[in-house]
Amino acid sequence: MSSLLITDGRVIDPSQDMDRVTNLLIENGKISAFDIAIEDASTNDSVTHINAGGKIVAPGLVDMHAYLGEPGGEDDETIHTGTRAALSGGFTSIACAPNTNPPIDTQGTVQFVKQQAVDANHCHVYPIACVSKNRRGEELSEMGTLVDAGAVAFSDACSPISNPELMRRALEYLLMFDKPLLSHPEVRELSDDGVMHEGLVSTTLALPGMPAEAEAVMTGRDILLAESTGGRIHLMHISTAGSIELIRRAKARGVRLTAEVSPQHFSLTDEALRSFDSNKKINPPLRGQMHLEACIAGLKDGTLDVIASDHQPQAVEKKMQELDRAPFGVIALETALSVVVTKLIRPGHLDWLTALEKMTIRPARVLGIPKGTLQIGVDADVTIIDPDANWTVEPDAFFSKSSNSPYLGETLFGRATTVIVSGIIKFERNS
Repeated sequence: MSSLLITDGRVIDPSQDMDRVTNLLIENGKISAFDIAIEDASTNDSVTHINAGGKIVAPGLVDMHAYLGEPGGEDDETIHTGTRAALSGGFTSIACAPNTNPPIDTQGTVQFVKQQAVDANHCHVYPIACVSKNRRGEELSEMGTLVDAGAVAFSDACSPISNPELMRRALEYLLMFDKPLLSHPEVRELSDDGVMHEGLVSTTLALPGMPAEAEAVMTGRDILLAESTGGRIHLMHISTAGSIELIRRAKARGVRLTAEVSPQHFSLTDEALRSFDSNKKINPPLRGQMHLEACIAGLKDGTLDVIASDHQPQAVEKKMQELDRAPFGVIALETALSVVVTKLIRPGHLDWLTALEKMTIRPARVLGIPKGTLQIGVDADVTIIDPDANWTVEPDAFFSKSSNSPYLGETLFGRATTVIVSGIIKFERNS
């Protein structure tokens, strides 16, 4: 394996509180040294030189919430296309959700996902297994055997665990393995049949709404169960001001709790649905401006730990329906970084160190995986980012099998230009 020397880069590694211009040497697939001179490295004929040209050199991004289609959803995405999309977005590690057909609730399906990822040979893929068998919320899955097979976390994906006793037992059981439970906080009795956020816009459009309370009520329940059991709960795609305040208060009293927000929820509001564009139909739905501002505030004060893509591809024919008939979901792996740069960093809401922390070491720590860092000796997963690159989001620009992006036609800033996985260059923009 040849060595890589990255020079003239602004190295930002939140795990080491590092933000400085330096050189980075990669040897045998591992982070080897910083500050090494070009002439010292050039004595080795097998060194490949990458001039970062002042771009940002960061740990490979980590996404802990992506749907990769397989098995059963190959019309929407495959592990091959999804991991290629991840590379394009700067991600070197992704955790895939278990809302597949069949669900990821057996050793066989966990092993299938892992093997498909090996065959794709793009980036690291970590399976999330089901909390309940077949994601029905009735009976716990065989968690011990799923951990043995390689599951890093447990979730029923977009199916909320409505039974509080099942949730309580799952949190207690997962303490044995120190694995997090990723919860989709939603009271379906409040939100069923809803198409978008319940508010002025839904009323104006005469569309059934999904009230903010549907999320906040379940968030409160999950917090209480986590507090009583000591279990590790992670709340997915938080979107409401009420939920964020509940999380903030819970953390203040020491509850073992983490939470994420998707780029969609700090960049778009329900006003975007006035066009009846089904590519903006997601669950949880785009909320009002107050909720968007609460998401940004939660990121700024640390209430929201992680930025996760919530990548949910849908084949074009599924989205080409009336808004109330089209399925929920947007693709996000290829736009997440750019939306963070455009909507958080450039306006001054977050600095680079904080933003990258929420996309590298924080999700890695929640999942318990040795990623999201450039510390000496770890796997050399590196993303080089051009913070000033601007691009227009077009449907034919995606590596994903689907093109259901809510940002079509928009100009975004910041993009991954080179992505290195375990010391091997896996992606170069425009190459």
